[in-house]
Amino acid sequence: MTAGNRLRQLGDRIVGPGRPVYITGEIGINHNGDLENAFALIDAAAEAGCDAVKFQKRTPEICTPRDQWEIERDTPWGRMTYIDYRHRVEFDADDYRAINEYCVKRGLHWFASPWDTEAVNFLEDFDVPAYKVASASLTDDELLRALRATGRTVILSTGMSTPQQIRHAVEVLGSENILLCHATSTYPAKAEELNLRVIHTLQAEYPNVPIGYSGHETGLQTTLAAVALGAVFVERHITLDRAMWGSDQAASVEPQGLTRLVRDIRIIEESLGDGVKKVYDSELAPMKKLRRVKGVVAERGESSPEPASV
Repeated sequence: MTAGNRLRQLGDRIVGPGRPVYITGEIGINHNGDLENAFALIDAAAEAGCDAVKFQKRTPEICTPRDQWEIERDTPWGRMTYIDYRHRVEFDADDYRAINEYCVKRGLHWFASPWDTEAVNFLEDFDVPAYKVASASLTDDELLRALRATGRTVILSTGMSTPQQIRHAVEVLGSENILLCHATSTYPAKAEELNLRVIHTLQAEYPNVPIGYSGHETGLQTTLAAVALGAVFVERHITLDRAMWGSDQAASVEPQGLTRLVRDIRIIEESLGDGVKKVYDSELAPMKKLRRVKGVVAERGESSPEPASV
């Protein structure tokens, strides 16, 4: 397969080999149901140079097991039942209209991970560039079929999933309009469990599908390594403060770290080059000064070592 078979459209961007890495700040529910927090996180993503932010959308009565509805828990808003908490951290249509307007103003795409088919219907009222399938939803065939029916690009995260489950999900979604993300679904994930070489495994297994990386680790080095290994899409959870209340905050990147991450991804992708060895014009002066034996000069002016004696 050629690289052209591995390109996907996300809004006005083309994602895939040879294109700039598409960087998404995963807000998820780190906004804690507060629209001002969401706006501040959108600002952080825009100022860092991200391409998009992502949210999560659930229908609480569908996604919350019935036997957990009335279980009470302590929250920053007082003691409440779990179903009330799930509603407390969900944004409604008016909120998402405000988010959409704010993202347009800041020049960012936004999309979401729907966790049920009603959430898909809800999000279809917005012209999102893509949908993300959370790793926990990879085995939900009903949801996958609903997402495929929208005709939009689907980003499939592969954490907590076996190779067989991934193959089945790809069969349900079809490979023509998807992007796969390697992930380890531990929050935060240990370095020894990231297994970044799976990026190459997925590239070989799905040669007509672009491969990205969804990271849940602490630190930035391993996400940068994923880019060096060929990830064309990167997603990291972002937060205003890792000490904030919420299950995803500790595995998230704060604004300063996000700025460094985007900067370093751009440097890495620029440095990877095209893989063709050549002598750069900038090397000619050092060559003239330092090289005593010229060696064999190829037709295109490339320097190559002299042949060994026989």
